Amino acid sequence: MSRNSSGRLNSVFYAESYHPIQAGSIDGTDVLPHDNAVYRAHLCSSAGLYDPFGDPKAVGDPYCTLFVGRLSHFTSEDTLRKAMSKYGHVKNLRLVRHIVTGASRGYAFVEYETEREMRRAYKDAHHSFIDDSEIIVDYNRQQLMPGWIPRRLGGGLGGRKESGQLRFGGRERPFRAPLRPIPLDDLKRLGIPPPPEGRYMSRFEVPSPPRRGQGLLDKEEGSYRSSGNREEHTHKRNSEDREDRVHGRSPDDTLDHSYDKSSKEEHRHDKRRHKDREFSNRKSSVELEEKRHYRSSVEKEETVRSSLDGEERSCKPSSIDDDGRVKKRSRRSSSEREDHKERDSSDREERHHKSRSRDEKECSYERHKHRERSHQREGKRSISQDYPSDY
Repeated sequence: MSRNSSGRLNSVFYAESYHPIQAGSIDGTDVLPHDNAVYRAHLCSSAGLYDPFGDPKAVGDPYCTLFVGRLSHFTSEDTLRKAMSKYGHVKNLRLVRHIVTGASRGYAFVEYETEREMRRAYKDAHHSFIDDSEIIVDYNRQQLMPGWIPRRLGGGLGGRKESGQLRFGGRERPFRAPLRPIPLDDLKRLGIPPPPEGRYMSRFEVPSPPRRGQGLLDKEEGSYRSSGNREEHTHKRNSEDREDRVHGRSPDDTLDHSYDKSSKEEHRHDKRRHKDREFSNRKSSVELEEKRHYRSSVEKEETVRSSLDGEERSCKPSSIDDDGRVKKRSRRSSSEREDHKERDSSDREERHHKSRSRDEKECSYERHKHRERSHQREGKRSISQDYPSDY
């Protein structure tokens, strides 16, 4: 074994972006999936079937969020919060549970107030113990690692030897420095980043989680605007000075240049003011037209109402002034009432007469029947007297 290869035995490197075929390789140089899970993860990655930002439960700042794995199934939210509060103020905590049974799945996401607290927990909480279980801590790879595929789709990182599906490139199982020739062409064709030759790390070094932009860090500390404006101003000033030195400009030229800039800015401001005035004039004209239209509509409504009121007034006096006519109408109405009463009384009498005649007919019919029955009885008696019972 050569000296160079023996020096690489303890050298490792970590994945900055996720590729399923590379994650299944111990040295990050495989170009073919070695099991069905890797093949499934590769299909999901190439077809874009997984959206890392589509989980509605994944809330909070990913740069301040930690992944905590290998938790005991008896660990509760309060116990985990108490253990992780040693490293900073816990803003939000989500212990992932089974959707049906509600039992713990053995991992959680912890969000801190600042990125500094998250980095402290990332460094010190790894391989600590909670409820007699050794935990692992990693940054939020779901939202911060490009191309991430979770374990349930055949991806993920780490794993135990008993499972038989190990994934490399993470904090728990980094890539080993390759001892064989690296197939750079095949890796480039598949879009797999090659190993960083000459920039390997020791196994005892802690990989740094990804950082957000410098401007966002300043914003988190509360001095984003002032520092950003100061840096822009100094950068602009230095660039202008550099251009002046290169082109050999004098201070007078720079003054003329600045004067031209100021005149252009004034011209731009004048154009903007002119546009604003035109817009205000158009707005005022539109408002005036709307007011006129509203007034004209109101006046039309008032004229219609006044005409209707005049017609009603003209109708009322004619009926009131003619007292004779009103009296005649009232007389007509009283005569109509009397006629109606007479009709009702005559109808009542007719109904009474009809009912009376009906009753009389029924009574006469009953009498007739009674007479017939009595005659029949008398006839039977006479027959019985003529013929004695001994016969």
